[in-house]
Amino acid sequence: MPITLPPLLELLPWLYALALLPVCLLRRRNAFWWPARGAGYLGLCLVLLAGLQAALNGQDDDRLGLAMAGLVGLLALVIIDYSQRYLEGEPGQRRYVLALLATLAAIATVVTSQDLYWLVGAWMVSSLCLHQLLTFYRDRPQALVVAHKKFLASRLADVCLILATVLLVRASGDSTIAVILQTVNDRLQAGGELGGDLQLAALLLALAVILKSAQLPVHGWLIQVMEAPTPVSALLHAGLVNLGGFLILRFAPLFSAAVPAQSLLVVVGGLTAVIAALVMMTRISIKVRLAWSTCAQMGLMLLECGLGLYELALVHLLAHSLYKAHAFLAAGDTVNLYRQHALHPQAPKTGLGDLLMALLLAGLTLALLQGLWTWLLPAQALPLVALAILAIGLAPWCLRRGQVLFGLSIFALLLGAYLLWHQAAAWVLGQPSPAAPWPLTVLALLLFLSLYLLQALILARPQGTLAQRLYPLAFAGFYLDEHFTRLTFRLWPVRTPAPLTSPSGDRP
Repeated sequence: MPITLPPLLELLPWLYALALLPVCLLRRRNAFWWPARGAGYLGLCLVLLAGLQAALNGQDDDRLGLAMAGLVGLLALVIIDYSQRYLEGEPGQRRYVLALLATLAAIATVVTSQDLYWLVGAWMVSSLCLHQLLTFYRDRPQALVVAHKKFLASRLADVCLILATVLLVRASGDSTIAVILQTVNDRLQAGGELGGDLQLAALLLALAVILKSAQLPVHGWLIQVMEAPTPVSALLHAGLVNLGGFLILRFAPLFSAAVPAQSLLVVVGGLTAVIAALVMMTRISIKVRLAWSTCAQMGLMLLECGLGLYELALVHLLAHSLYKAHAFLAAGDTVNLYRQHALHPQAPKTGLGDLLMALLLAGLTLALLQGLWTWLLPAQALPLVALAILAIGLAPWCLRRGQVLFGLSIFALLLGAYLLWHQAAAWVLGQPSPAAPWPLTVLALLLFLSLYLLQALILARPQGTLAQRLYPLAFAGFYLDEHFTRLTFRLWPVRTPAPLTSPSGDRP
């Protein structure tokens, strides 16, 4: 089935790109923000009109591209508006606006492109433009070091993308994404297998996504990139990092038939989610906690894709992007929120037995909802593993206030809301999601159960032997980033600015 976009949506990347011209020409101070803000407002209006056009025409348009373009248009408007106020009085604002608009144009090209060459090329350009934003403060050595680490990881990912593109185009004879997916379907219908070339292409795409999504062991740059302006962090964590999930969703039929690629996504994504969640428990800085949260969330998203839970991954992608953008842009209010919470009585601590009871009751609620779904919509299968992962994640919330019945009622409402979002995501993707091999499903459930029980033990006995021994390792990130950092500097050392000195030669 061909992938088509509403004609208006194809103008979105050009809108951000054309705004670069007046930014370069306008000379009056701060006047160059008006073209950027105009592009933000027009971009969001363009996406809304494109959605209306698709609804009125009744065509089978690219709903995934339309949903992602809507996300890009909304985030672009918010980040541009926030950036103008955030950088008030800062030097180099024109350079920032140019890099921001170029990054947005590249991201919009990735989510709306129907050609694999354009998609890969735009993804590479977005990474190069983001590098300029990450090094906005060029006198800060830490910013340059972290951007250098990201640059090397991204270039390695680009090599994987280029090799995968060559294999996919050679196999299908065309660079159009619809033709490539049709080739995948034809091979599966003819022989039931993809073939070695497409299996290798899927594995290379999975490796590229892992490198660009800051998964272990190349995750360190995402955690340490705190010297960049806050709106750049919002753009990175809410936009660019999520493009890996979008690529997998775009090529879902390919990944569904490539077991090695699925296994790589489940193993790396699952381990990253577990380790990053443990490390996040030791952090105090709000931005560092958010960075580790993004690392864990990306790992969870890749695990969902590896299990074939593409509907859950799409809901996760959209929700995480909106949440993380708000979290970074509102990070300055964290102190006030903490003071407000300090004035309220704290919830009573719960023991390990209470948490296990919450997990059991959550499982019973899950079984009831699954039975209700089967009775209401018997023709539409619901992946039980998706609800099981949600149940494991939401179970501790049941006892947050020490009220089991209240917590379980909210738990049931959240799962019921997910059922509706699951249906909406299935409609957007427009294709069934085959189940992953059962060993991968068992591995994923064991990882989440282990994480849940480990966190429950730590929370129940924070001064126990396990917590005391685990805390130093978790606080150090299990020393995983140090090895990659040493390898990075050994392969390609980074040049940092010389420290400022006074006329007498002493450092100020």
